[in-house]
Amino acid sequence: MNIADTEGAAQTHTDRIAFERWGSLPGGDSVHLYTLRNAHGMRVAISDLGATLVSWHTADRAGRIADVLLGHDTPEAYFKGRAYMGGIIGRWANRIRDARFVLDGLAYSLDRNEGPHHLHGGATGFHRAVWSARESDGALLFTHESPEGDAGFPGKVMATVRYSLDDEGALTIQYDAIADAPTPINMTNHAYFNLSGDGSPGSFDIRGHVIAIHADTFFETDDAMIPVARANVAGNAFDFRAGAPIGARLDWPDARLARAGGFDHCYVLPDSDDGVMRQAAVLYDPASGRELTVSTDAAGLQFYTGNHLEGVPGREDKPYRIHAGLCLEAGAFPNQINMPEASRVVLRPGERYSQTTRYRIGVR
Repeated sequence: MNIADTEGAAQTHTDRIAFERWGSLPGGDSVHLYTLRNAHGMRVAISDLGATLVSWHTADRAGRIADVLLGHDTPEAYFKGRAYMGGIIGRWANRIRDARFVLDGLAYSLDRNEGPHHLHGGATGFHRAVWSARESDGALLFTHESPEGDAGFPGKVMATVRYSLDDEGALTIQYDAIADAPTPINMTNHAYFNLSGDGSPGSFDIRGHVIAIHADTFFETDDAMIPVARANVAGNAFDFRAGAPIGARLDWPDARLARAGGFDHCYVLPDSDDGVMRQAAVLYDPASGRELTVSTDAAGLQFYTGNHLEGVPGREDKPYRIHAGLCLEAGAFPNQINMPEASRVVLRPGERYSQTTRYRIGVR
């Protein structure tokens, strides 16, 4: 049963899931907030607007609980926002050059919402849709029907996202989709993490975080942040295999970083055997002791250091600063539909798109 069907009261609960009406959008659609809890007091709030990760409250090494996600206070702020805070991104996460591609001999033109290019599903991407939500074996299951021609994409797509939280502090996101015609698809979550969980939005900064990314190569980009070449990480600012403080790397004199204003690059992860998840990255905040481990079966991991967060409204409508948070977005490669590997991101009738990413937070 759809959880929202129980909306006779302002708030309802199951053993692990709390539900409440959160607000409404300018057009009048109701928006709801769902909270997953585990046995240790960790709680993750998710909205049916964009199937969005709104907050993640978890303890530091001293047991103090704080929110480790950036975000807004109201559904309207998420709907109007330009930072994709915590949203599910689709049909296509990241960029498509010139907002066009050719599939089975037919050329398609997409929404141009970043100059001449397509970004994150266009102006009406999955992050702005109100998804249907229901409880499923202690998890939350969100579904959304993307119609034929949505943002210019061919075919109708039925997308599903399942969130589950376990007692080990792992939030697992399972993406699933089917289509009635061939279409590109690449879904991810655009959560911004700051593991410190302290201070007001204006004081947030991830420069002191330490990150390890388990990848030997990444994609260099042009001025539009679209991949132009695959490069080795060895001997340059992009080598996080042994772990390194983010701030020191942001200060590295590298034209590729200067062009992006920081990191906004896709790392190529080792091949996944038969869809088995492998560890992709570990993020650590020495001050709080919180540690985030990212595992996925996706081919790529976009590392983005919040280069365009300056002035973006945060909690209590206070603006964030540049590098207030970072994203670790698992998915396909940017512009892959226009690459030699294009066939790997085309969903055809009778096939099923599937991707799983797990974010685990603990302390050390």
